[in-house]
Amino acid sequence: MNYSPCLLKISITHFKLTDFYCMFVLLTYIIMAQLTTLDITIVISWLVFMMAFGLIVSYRSKKKTANDYFLASNSIPWWAVGGSLIAANISAEQFIGMSGSGYALGFAIAAYELMAAITLILVAKFLLPVYINKKIYTMPQFLEERYNKNVRTGLAIFWVLLFVFVNITSVLYLGSLALESITGISLIYCIIMLAIYAATFSITGGLKAVVWTDVVQVIALVLGGLVATYGVLQAVGGGLWEGLMALIDKAPEKFDMIIEKGKTMIPDGKGGTKDAYMDLPGISVLIGGMWIANLYYWGNNQYIIQRALASKSLDEAQKGAAFAAFIKVFLPLIIVIPGIAAYVLGAQLEKSDQAYSWVLNNHVGTGLKGITLAALIAAIGSSVAAMVNSTSTIFTLDIYRHFFMKKASSEEAGQDTLVRVGKISALVALIIGVIVAPSLGTLDQAFQFIQEFTGFISPGVVAIFLLGMFWKKTSARAAFYAVLISIPLSTAFKFLTPGIPFIDRMGLCFLIIVALMMLVSYMDNKNNDDEKAIHFTTDMFKTSNTFNIMALIITLMVAFLYYTFW
Repeated sequence: MNYSPCLLKISITHFKLTDFYCMFVLLTYIIMAQLTTLDITIVISWLVFMMAFGLIVSYRSKKKTANDYFLASNSIPWWAVGGSLIAANISAEQFIGMSGSGYALGFAIAAYELMAAITLILVAKFLLPVYINKKIYTMPQFLEERYNKNVRTGLAIFWVLLFVFVNITSVLYLGSLALESITGISLIYCIIMLAIYAATFSITGGLKAVVWTDVVQVIALVLGGLVATYGVLQAVGGGLWEGLMALIDKAPEKFDMIIEKGKTMIPDGKGGTKDAYMDLPGISVLIGGMWIANLYYWGNNQYIIQRALASKSLDEAQKGAAFAAFIKVFLPLIIVIPGIAAYVLGAQLEKSDQAYSWVLNNHVGTGLKGITLAALIAAIGSSVAAMVNSTSTIFTLDIYRHFFMKKASSEEAGQDTLVRVGKISALVALIIGVIVAPSLGTLDQAFQFIQEFTGFISPGVVAIFLLGMFWKKTSARAAFYAVLISIPLSTAFKFLTPGIPFIDRMGLCFLIIVALMMLVSYMDNKNNDDEKAIHFTTDMFKTSNTFNIMALIITLMVAFLYYTFW
């Protein structure tokens, strides 16, 4: 059957019923392989429901301004903010990538989730008040208000390239790797299917459609993930709790939260082995570069922070972030434990990233496999949609509007142009992701690939934001130098000091960039504050009792887990 006419019928600016039919046919064909009738029914029902729901949300408002499309009219309540944060975050890189790292490294990889919970609290407390007070749309916009257009443009370009060539491509690849293993359909067709699924609501409806579909999908991905975890733990020990205890008893080395140098060897993806310490370097995970990765991701990353910017108020945004942090503490149960269980059950895998697919194929029964597969597709679709929406937001508002947009004949015409460019750039980002994604097939742990190459830009970004917010002497020239040096410095560390773990390299790069920025800023503003310095009011960082209680509970939970598995 030839599906190219269906693919060509996808409209850049809207989807007609014939387009929806073509997507339905393609999705049905792809999912049918190697699944029972019940599983097929569950998955197809889920896909049709979600695409229809996304299209309905998209068309509820015929008139869309830039604020409607990119910030959902600032109408998102706290529970939707929290759910959307998790849905945007949890994707194939977690289900597939972190399960693969759980198979290879063990529970220590959960540090990304546990430290993210603490980071979310810090971001909500100290960064969100600044962003929301300034009423910004994008992270680059904040940089222009604090520094200048050069800093804004430099990082806007970096972010667009990073989202397209690392984030979108890696999520499409990892999700398709799982679908290929489960359904038997070739990787490229799975990639196309996932791209179409995400496009139905990310391109047409903007952030509002993405967020409200996220709310539904986060429920599915958590419940579906728990189904897979229960199935494999039942195989290990006869039940959820019994299985967990059996895992700890049978593979205690997989539950060391702090990895010692030279103690654990893992596959390197090239037929050999490497020291696991290179991925998670001991105590540095808690006090070093991991903080840079987390602060960048949760505090400076457009496709994450955009949900908080779209909230009804600062208090709603902060409670939403705390709600997301609470969920993060429990996520290792569904995204790391299955990988460890696959190891204990003796799964023979060509790549560590095949662990989750192995669990679904061998330890999830009829009907339940359909639920878990729907959850996996939900996770992938929500994350791709989030990344695509934020890519189009930055390109449209921070690049196109400033360099290519002529003065519109009216405010209405200008808004229409921005929305149209947003849709076109979203489609282009997806197409590039589909083309590039298959090239990631040589990786053994794609999750580590994402972290390492995101780490090329994160030290500079975090330095620029933190110093810009909290040190009044920080100058635009210093920030621009940080933009220029960040990637070359990280690249030099990677190739000249291969013996240093990439997490430690992030920490070292951050310290060097901070030192450079402070030196240049002191030269520029020796006797006075920078003219664009941010001045805080005394009550800006006050938070509600609800937020404070949630923050305390989350911190105690993370401390307990580290104390237990130290």
